Amino acid sequence: MSPDTSAAEPPVPAPPADPSPPAAADRSVWTVAATLLILGLLGAPLGLLWAVLAPATPVIKTAEGAVYGQPQPEQPVAADGWFSLLGLGFGVLAALAVWFVLRRRRGPVGLVTVVAGGLAAALVAWQVGRRVELGTYHRLLETAPDGTAFTKPADLRAGGIELVFGVLPVPYGNVLLPAFGAAVAYTLLAGWSRWPSLRPEPEPDPQLGPLWPGPVSSGSAAPWPAPPAAPEPPAPDAAEPPRG
Repeated sequence: MSPDTSAAEPPVPAPPADPSPPAAADRSVWTVAATLLILGLLGAPLGLLWAVLAPATPVIKTAEGAVYGQPQPEQPVAADGWFSLLGLGFGVLAALAVWFVLRRRRGPVGLVTVVAGGLAAALVAWQVGRRVELGTYHRLLETAPDGTAFTKPADLRAGGIELVFGVLPVPYGNVLLPAFGAAVAYTLLAGWSRWPSLRPEPEPDPQLGPLWPGPVSSGSAAPWPAPPAAPEPPAPDAAEPPRG
């Protein structure tokens, strides 16, 4: 009985096992939470930078409180302008960082993360920046004699938080600009991406074929070269070669 001479099929490597859905979901939640925390904490140095760049407003102490030292001061407008510019720049940089660092989270999850992180950073920056020298201002407002000239630290007039129905805090104005800049930048990056899934895909080696070969359809080249067939054994009645 002649042995089976059919060509043995090469072993197909199994793809790496994907993590279980609960583990992957937990890891995604932790990644998003960590990103939001980092972006929110970055609002503190952003607020300090805003407090340094935004000019303080000169005021004069009176019996009714502090009044502007100039009829139409430009410092409050400059403070709003500096906050808007810094917020837009921060939003764009945050979108770039989230896009290139969280490559496996690209898509709606990444967009929501960077928008929420930009809003959190704006609120932190506003509260941190407006409190720089605020204690000195209140102390002078309470103890300085009438007619004393001093300065009021930077604050926002074109943005902040408004209570809807007296209980629901809703941000408005230029505190939304970091989130807006992040949303626009992230959307443009997604629109210019060359990968349909927005995630980098490994390119297969043309010499090795597909990374995970599957069933080969008729008319297509085999993913792996077939090994040479084993030689057939001689027939039982074949003449033996001469000896000696």
